[in-house]
Amino acid sequence: MTDWKTVYQDIRPLLDKNKDNHLNTLFTLLRQPSISTLNLGVKECADLLLNMMTENGIKTQLMDTGGHPVVYGELLDPENTTTILFYGHYDVQPPEPLELWESDPFEPTIRNGRIYGRGTGDNKGQLIAHILAVGTLLKEHGSLPVNVKFLFEGEEEKGSVNLASFAEKHKDLLKADIAYTADGPMEGDGQPSVTLGNRGLLYVEVKAQGANRDNHSGNKGNIAPDPGMALLNLVRSMVTEEGDVLIDGFYDGVLTPTPEEAEHLKSLAFYPEKTAKVIGLDSLDMTGEEYYTNLCFKPTFTIAGFETGYTGEGTKTIIPGKAKVKLDMRLAPNQEPQAIYEAIEKHVGAFDSRCRLSVENLSAVKPSKTPLSHPLVQKVIESVEVAYDTPPVVLPALGGTGPMYVFTDILGIPSVTVPYANVDEDNHAPNENLGLKEFYWGIQASCSTILHLGLTD
Repeated sequence: MTDWKTVYQDIRPLLDKNKDNHLNTLFTLLRQPSISTLNLGVKECADLLLNMMTENGIKTQLMDTGGHPVVYGELLDPENTTTILFYGHYDVQPPEPLELWESDPFEPTIRNGRIYGRGTGDNKGQLIAHILAVGTLLKEHGSLPVNVKFLFEGEEEKGSVNLASFAEKHKDLLKADIAYTADGPMEGDGQPSVTLGNRGLLYVEVKAQGANRDNHSGNKGNIAPDPGMALLNLVRSMVTEEGDVLIDGFYDGVLTPTPEEAEHLKSLAFYPEKTAKVIGLDSLDMTGEEYYTNLCFKPTFTIAGFETGYTGEGTKTIIPGKAKVKLDMRLAPNQEPQAIYEAIEKHVGAFDSRCRLSVENLSAVKPSKTPLSHPLVQKVIESVEVAYDTPPVVLPALGGTGPMYVFTDILGIPSVTVPYANVDEDNHAPNENLGLKEFYWGIQASCSTILHLGLTD
C-alpha cells in the first residue's frame, strides 16, 4: 500500500530543482505565436508542442480536425486502472492593441514576480504544467500510477469549432475516467479553485436595414426609418432593465441548485471588496450566495457591441441606413443553445419594425455539469488542497464558457476545471500574465492529481 501524499512530498525536491528548466520550456512555447483566428503560427506551435511532449516521454501525434490540428498524446500501462484525460488549448488571442503592452507579447518577460506575454495564462502556461508534471514523475519513477491522455486543440479561441466532431469520431481513443482542464484564473490571490461545469454560450448578431444609404436627418427626418432605434426597441422587448429575459422559451430547461449545491454555495467565502476591485468597480452590493448563484446557475443576456451611425468627433446629422447589435448570452446548466436561437429568430420575426431585421448565430456552446459527489471529483479536490496547502473553493459551475460538454455529453465522463493562473491574469487583454509561483503551483497540482488518482490513501 503506497501513500500518495508521501510520494508527492518526495517528488517536491525534484520539482524545485527543475524550476529553471521548466520555465525555459514555457518561454520557448510562448515565443511561438499561435493565433488561430488569423491562422498565424498555429501549425508551427503544434509541432513545437508535439516535440516537447515527446521529450517528456509521452507518445504524441498530430491529428487532423478539418481545421487546426489536435495534439494528442498518451502514456498507457495495462496495469493501471484509472485514466485521466488532460485538455487544453495551444492557440491564443491576437495581441492587439500592441501599444498597450509594456513588453513584446511574444517575448516573455518577467516583472515583479510575473511572466508577461500572450498565452502565459491562457492557456500555454497552464497546459504545459501537465506535460512537465508527467516528465518529472517519469524521471523519478520511470512510470505513472495512472494512464494519461492529452487532448490539446488549436481552435479554442475561435469557438472549438471542430472539437465536438473530433471527439465523436475518436471516442475509443479518448476513453477515460475523468477529464481535467487547467484554464482560467483562480478565485482569489493564492486561492485555488475546482469547478465542476461551465455555462454555455449563445452569441448572435442582429442587423437592421433601413434605407440603402444614410440620409440627412432634417430633410428626411420622420421619413426614413432609423435602424439604430429599431434595434434599441427590439432589445428592450427582449430584456427588462433588471436583466430578466422576455423571449418566450428562453428559460426552458434551466435547473435550480440542488439542496446540496445550495448549501455548498452558502459555505463559500466571499470578499465583495476584493471582488469589486478585480472587476473594476467601486463596490459590489450582493451577498456571497447571490454572487455564486448568479455566476453558476443563472443565464445572462448582454449587449456585447452596438454599431450605428456616426461616432467620430463633432457632429454629423444623419439617419443611418443600417445598424447591428451583438448579443452575448451565457447559458445555465441544461439550456439548449439551438432552441434559444430559434426562440430569438421567432421573436425577431414577430417584432413590428419599419426596418428589415435579420439574425445570425455566430457561436454556440452547450453548458456542462459534473456532480460534486463523484468520487474522482472528491479525489481531485483533495489533490489540489495538498498541492496548494489550502482547501480550494469548489464551484458547481464556471461563469465563463468552455467546451466541457464534449467530455460530459459526448464522452460521458466527469469533467473538472482547476485554474492555475492568478486571479488577475488579464487573459485576452494587453499585458496578459502568469505569476511565477502560480506556474510552479500548477505543476505541483498536476503531479498531486496524477499520484492521488493512481495510488492509495
